[in-house]
Amino acid sequence: MTATIGWLGVATAFVLALAGTVAPALSGRQAARSFRLGAIAIGGQLVLVTAAALALVWALVTADFGLRYVAENTSLRTSLYYRVTGLWAALEGSLLLWEWMVVALAAVVAWQYRARHPELMPWVLAVFSGVSAFFLGVLAFAASPFERLWPIPADGRGLNPLLEDADMFTHPPLLYAGFVGLTVPYAFAMAALVTARLDDGWVATIRKWTIAAWLFLTLGNLFGGWWSYHVLGWGGYWAWDPVENAAFLPWLPATALLHSIQIQERRGMLKVWNLSLIIVAFALTIFGTFLTRSGVLSSVHAFSSGPVGGLFLGFLALVLLGSFALVALRADRLRSQPELDSLLSRESTFLFNNVVLAAATFTILLGTIFPLLAEAVTGVKLSVGAPYFTRVTGPLFLALLLLMGIGPLIAWRKASVDNLRRNFLWPAALSILAGILLVAGGVRNAWPLLALVLSTFVLLTIVIDIARAVRARRALAGEGPIAALGMLLRRNQRRYGGFVVHLGVVLIVIGITGSMNFSRERDATLAPGESVALGRFTLRFEGFRVTERPTHARVEAALRVFNDRHDLGLLSPALKFFPTQQSPIGRAVLRAGWKEDLYVILSGFSDVRAGQATVKVLLRPLVSWIWIGGGVLVAGAALALWPFRRSARGA
Repeated sequence: MTATIGWLGVATAFVLALAGTVAPALSGRQAARSFRLGAIAIGGQLVLVTAAALALVWALVTADFGLRYVAENTSLRTSLYYRVTGLWAALEGSLLLWEWMVVALAAVVAWQYRARHPELMPWVLAVFSGVSAFFLGVLAFAASPFERLWPIPADGRGLNPLLEDADMFTHPPLLYAGFVGLTVPYAFAMAALVTARLDDGWVATIRKWTIAAWLFLTLGNLFGGWWSYHVLGWGGYWAWDPVENAAFLPWLPATALLHSIQIQERRGMLKVWNLSLIIVAFALTIFGTFLTRSGVLSSVHAFSSGPVGGLFLGFLALVLLGSFALVALRADRLRSQPELDSLLSRESTFLFNNVVLAAATFTILLGTIFPLLAEAVTGVKLSVGAPYFTRVTGPLFLALLLLMGIGPLIAWRKASVDNLRRNFLWPAALSILAGILLVAGGVRNAWPLLALVLSTFVLLTIVIDIARAVRARRALAGEGPIAALGMLLRRNQRRYGGFVVHLGVVLIVIGITGSMNFSRERDATLAPGESVALGRFTLRFEGFRVTERPTHARVEAALRVFNDRHDLGLLSPALKFFPTQQSPIGRAVLRAGWKEDLYVILSGFSDVRAGQATVKVLLRPLVSWIWIGGGVLVAGAALALWPFRRSARGA
């Protein structure tokens, strides 16, 4: 029954999606009627897809092994929490969640703008229905999560052991929300091109939606880094894995769009460029889905091979060719725009920012797909590892850091000498002084030194500008410093939200710089009572403990940690033995601190009764600042989105 309800829901929604896609074309110039038909189609899809998703969740929770998807992704030993997250643990279920997010977002957009953009909204909903029709077609006919299994097994295979982590409830849904959120600017851009209504009204509409999508993408990548750091047990948080790259790639043009869209709103410039960024960002979400679901990659992040790769590749080609064909069709309406007044201006800085982000996107994309292209042409498997990405993108990201400090403070149109001196003299001088102190403190490598100096420069530009604004506000309104700062944030939330985001990025850069360049590690084989020292920590091995968990057996090594003779407690790295896995899976442990993380891995053991433990101990400086910076960055984006402007005017 569950399979029937689910498949019929998906198939019927597919028919409604097709109808919603062609509704504007069939309604002629009757925009109101076309909108009603499109909204009904979206509403119907939402109801049907919700029913299908709930049916699959019910099958997972009740362990209905008559469905192949349930049998392959859960078992009788799987806890309720992981049975629910099994909805997005594999190919078919993740596509169903993605589709549900698409139609849910479409319904929100239809409701919010039902009385606005009357000429655009029918086509906006048509684009949403077109995207939905593709996913529904895949779910109904190529990768159905409701495929039956016979004979029905007594138990299932269980969840992928690497997915048995609390972050399963955060990382994938957040990343999907970011991917799906980019459908909103894409739908409005396509609607504007189809209707030839290319004024800037729709640009103002998509700005907050783009910020929201960018925020979810950021959170998804941060939680992905945290998952890699504490689950995979290798001591790192980003390996430039192709699937990690696929999640990161849409973030880059989305970031570029958030900057260049300000130039279009203020000066009417970069219209073609912004449309191109919207198309590329959306297309990269489809490309990432192709990479993770086509079976062309072997990765701990990728889904198993399935029949959908060719379909996604075809849809990606349709999106790119169709979208850029519309841009070419409207080229005459997009051509007229003002020119840059000076290279020393905010417009130029944002443009340079976009060029660097575009270069980073291209180099990461090239490094990701080159092994696939080389294998397709030569038949030889190649790999592009982290050194390539680090060497190529490092200088680009440092250039972005410099532009991050200059862009918000340099004048529009043309910066005067007084503007440059007033805004950048002290930050530049103090940053150089900080560099001298860092060299004196032992930092001699050029790249981390430059990263820390530029981080100092950006931080100082933010602090000095906010301090000046608070001082001016206090002189004007007679407010205290906290009240003045609060009113500045409320009255100009977009500007100061951006400053807070930049502050978060600086903290992340400091965390990455410290952990990549100043880490230390040591391997040791210890008998009970023996110790290993690294930095200010000493770890004494006290023996093993064997425990049985619902899905696996676990061997833990008890390591008592001391710091300057102070007992800091036990750390228990482990190896987990799953009946479905030939090799054990490590469980690293860490003791986090604002200065450095103590990270411990159990590499192996000889005998759990009185044998030796082989451990790897790592000191990872400043890693915590990556996660702190992520929190600050989220706070800045939330500040930019928070709807309290109306109350600010009344203050």
